[in-house]
This record gives sequence, C-alpha cells and structure tokens, in this order.
Amino acid sequence: MEYISTRGSAPALDFEGATLAGLASDGGLYLPREWPRFSEAEIRDLRGEYYWSIAVEVMKPFVGDSLTEKELVDICSSVYWAPNFDHRAITPLVQLDERNWMLELFHGPTLAFKDVALQLLGRLFETFLARRDKRLTIIGATSGDTGSAAIQAVAGRENVEIFMLHPKGKVSDVQRRQMTTVRAPNVHNIAIEGSFDDAQAHVKRMFGDEAVTSDLSLGAVNSINWARLMAQVVYYFYAALQLGAPDRKVAFSVPTGNFGDVFAGYVAAKMGLPIEKLVVATNVNDILHRAFLDGDYSAGSVTPTLTPSMDIQVSSNFERLLFDAGGRDGRALGEQMRAFEASRAMQLTNAQREGTKELFLTFRADQNDTARAMQWAHQEAGEIIDPHTAVGLHAALETGEDQYFADPTAPVVTLATAHAAKFPDAVERAIGMRPSLPQRVGDLFAREEHFTELAGDYEATRDFVLENAVR
Repeated sequence: MEYISTRGSAPALDFEGATLAGLASDGGLYLPREWPRFSEAEIRDLRGEYYWSIAVEVMKPFVGDSLTEKELVDICSSVYWAPNFDHRAITPLVQLDERNWMLELFHGPTLAFKDVALQLLGRLFETFLARRDKRLTIIGATSGDTGSAAIQAVAGRENVEIFMLHPKGKVSDVQRRQMTTVRAPNVHNIAIEGSFDDAQAHVKRMFGDEAVTSDLSLGAVNSINWARLMAQVVYYFYAALQLGAPDRKVAFSVPTGNFGDVFAGYVAAKMGLPIEKLVVATNVNDILHRAFLDGDYSAGSVTPTLTPSMDIQVSSNFERLLFDAGGRDGRALGEQMRAFEASRAMQLTNAQREGTKELFLTFRADQNDTARAMQWAHQEAGEIIDPHTAVGLHAALETGEDQYFADPTAPVVTLATAHAAKFPDAVERAIGMRPSLPQRVGDLFAREEHFTELAGDYEATRDFVLENAVR
C-alpha cells in the first residue's frame, strides 16, 4: 500500500514511512493511493469475531508489507485486550431506544475514544523505531483527550519522546491531570497561552521549520497521523456488524472537532461498509456545519463551550475529505489550502460539495441543546453521558424525521467519545448528579502535576522543544 499527500508534491511512502512521518513534507496529509474494497461476503465473514481479529482484517490492506500478518496479529491481540481496556468488547454497544444506540469508546486507560487508536500507535512506533534503530520526537497539540491518550501510549517506551501542548485553562481538570500526572522521562507537558488552534498551528509550523527538522526526527500522534485514523475505522465495522451489516445499513452520529473520527467513518464507507449517513455533529464552533450546509469554510474566533475538545475552528482532517471527494487533485488542493491558511476563509468547490452531499448530514448544538441531550439520555435511557457525546446524541435525535434517510428504519449509532466523569461539572449542571471516576483512575486528584507554562508565541514553543529533546 502506497501513501500520497493531499497536496500532491511530497514523495509517496509506505505504511511504515507514513506512520513515522505524520505530516507530509509539503504540508499535506497522507492517505492511501487507493481504497481497499471489501465484498459483502468478506464483511459478513467478520461477524462474531473478537475486536482484535476484526482489527487485523480491516487494517491488513493498509499495512501492506510494513508488517507481517503475524506481527499485526501480535500487536492487535495484545493491544485490544485487558488490561488496556476494561470491557471485553473493547467498544461495546448500548441501546438507548428502539432506534438509537451508543458506541462506548471510553473503556481505555484515559477514558476517551483516542485510546482505541493511540494504544495501537504506541506499539507501531516502538516496532518501527526498533527496526530502524532510530529515535522519534513526537510533537502534538490537544484540545483535551488526545494528549492524555498519546502520553499513555508512549510513556516509558524506547526511542521515542513526546512534547504535548495544551491551551492553558481550556481543558477540564481531569483531562489536564491525565496528562500532567504521568511521570516518565520521555514525557513533556506544555501549557501555552491561547487556544487549541494556536497550539495546533505551532505543531504544524514545527514540521516545516528546518531549524527543527534538521535536528530532530519529528512524528505526530494527532489525527493528522494516518495510522491513528486507520485504527478508528475498525470500530465502525465492529458496531455495524453487530447491528446487521452488511445486510442492513447503519447511520453514525459523530461529535466532531478535528474531523478525524468522522473521516474514519468515511473510510469505512469507501471500503464497502453500508453506511446510511454520517452525521457531523458540531457545537457552536461550527465551521464544519457551515461548510457542509453552504460550502462556507471560514474560521472565526473560538467560543468556549461545555465541550472543550470541540472548541476548534480549523479541522485538520477536513483536508483529507476535500482531497478525496473533490477529485484527488493534490496540486489544486495545495493551492486552495495555502490560500485558506493565509486568509482563514474559503468556499468549497462544486466538485467538493457534490462529492460529500450524499453521505453526510450535519447538525449544530448550542449549550442548551447539549444539556437537553444529557437530560434525555439520563431520563429516557438511564445513561449518564458526557457533553461531547451529548452533541452527537442531539444530532442523532434530530435525524428522527424520515426525510433524512433513504431507509428510515436504519439504526443510528452515536459515538460516545468520553466517560462522563471527565466533565463532572457540566454533567452535574445538566442532570443534578456528579459522575464518579472509575476505580482504575480514582486517585487522579491525589497525584502530583508536572508541566511547563509558555507564552503563546511559536518561538517559545520551538525553543523549548529544541532545548529539551534528547538526541
């Protein structure tokens, strides 16, 4: 399997090279040159298999010759099992009513969906770096959950260290502590002044800064890394199989910030999984909602909300969708994205809009919508959900009218992206109950924090990394 850049001028890489590179040298994102396609019979054969076994089959075409089948089996069977996940199903389905379901993606070590992919990515890094006798410096930015999941995935591993940026004061206490209480010599936590978009911009700029790249081999764990998206494709197959695929279509409602999770659903559809609709659920930071509705991809200022992991204006993975759905013209997309980076505004082309209109729906949730969805889940289904999941549930409930689906009987699965205890204040305000942390992380607030505070300018971040990275 060969991987190409969305911007058309970076060299093609194999799976190992794309995993270690993260961002392409031309500023684009890697994705496969072509999509593997499963037949209905091949999808049907996956029914009843363990999660790790489905993961092997879904990932095998993407891995190509970079791993033997035995290596892939060994990695998946060790990652997708206890004690990494506290539920034997790994991503269990819960029924909410006669039509709505919830896919619990928070049973990993940091109680968030990012664990499903990053536990795998940590093993891939270790395997590939040992093979190359090479050291990797991971630079990442987080709006909440990616940071802790990435740190848990690589803490203490050989030949890799991580610098994780988060916006100071703009992640929850639980999210921050899950990063800053991890004690390992290869982990560096950085709180910067500004927003997540500022932190993400620092990371992207470092990948193009010769002063950094000539000195350090950089890698990425954000969803710009293709291997992370590949791992997220698996749970779309896993959930759909349990609900009758390939003989029955399933819709998915996805709380969306950086567009990685919902793009994984798009990949699953490209591979042949019968998906009725992908529902893009945003909060009031609704650049994606506007882009799908009327083609307006224009960034504004970030509005703080109950859902900090979605308080994003620039959704990095949207570039992958624009490339694939718009005709895979890397040169043209590179010009379009560079113009957007300069002006922070662009209109989708007719080809891009046509290529996305059949599969995607979009809904926007304000603070009241989010609270009402948490209340609905508790009162109608007996479930306590976090506010990000509630944004997805709000959108799922909005699809109740038959006009949205060709098959109005299709089940709708909301992706539950985090455990409610990660956002106890928001949950308590909505339903009057304060969720408790699971026992396995119950001592989180007794642990000592360690992190560095930096000004919001790029130079301060770059200099800190260069001064502290191990060569």
